Amino acid sequence: MLVAASTSCILNAPLADILDRLADLEYTCAELVIGENGVIKPEEVLPQFDSIVHLWRTQRRISPVAVYFDLDPTAENYVELFRNVCQLAKAVKIVVITVRASVPGTPFNEEIERLRFLTNAAMNHGVVVGLATESGRLAESPDTIGSICKNVQGLGITLDPSHFIYNYPKPKDYESIMSRVCHLRLRDTSSTQFQTRIGQGTLEFGRLVLQLNKVNYRRALCVDLAPLRDVDTFAELRKMRLLLESLL
Repeated sequence: MLVAASTSCILNAPLADILDRLADLEYTCAELVIGENGVIKPEEVLPQFDSIVHLWRTQRRISPVAVYFDLDPTAENYVELFRNVCQLAKAVKIVVITVRASVPGTPFNEEIERLRFLTNAAMNHGVVVGLATESGRLAESPDTIGSICKNVQGLGITLDPSHFIYNYPKPKDYESIMSRVCHLRLRDTSSTQFQTRIGQGTLEFGRLVLQLNKVNYRRALCVDLAPLRDVDTFAELRKMRLLLESLL
């Protein structure tokens, strides 16, 4: 397993500067967030394609491991923008693209067909699609996620345990979907706070790593920390890296 950090951990900076800062914090891998609030907007992928590829190929300090495609499925030109991201992923040798599920109320069969299309389109570029676990979406329940994966051949899961802890008196059991996990996004979480300072939440990182070892998971553990008020984000990023590395 590799320890990575998301580009969303550092705000208001160009991609090159973000990668340099993550490397300074001794991360060797990064997840690239592409979205309206990401370091790269979806509509910027094609115009900036060559410069993004050049950046990843010429800098040697940090490697790309995944893309988080942070765009709502109902967005205009979603399919075209997704295909552009697949081309970018192939060019820089990224193997996982995370997508968000549709909102509740979307017909189940419609969601299945959408995800089948995305999965097949990504496979044509040698990329795996991971469906993000997320509250307020069709992928908020392990049972529903498992059912979706059974109906979409080749679809993986991007596991974000925080969505099974926050706002629940007792964390949801997600062991049933572990074998489908192709990427992880991590922070410490409690039932009352989506993100806490490292060590102040209830996420059992050691147990999580043991569960991943049981299913022979060999990809990234990606740190995704939002800035917290009066908290040194860089110190938290360093602590999280050290914590995860100590468990591997």
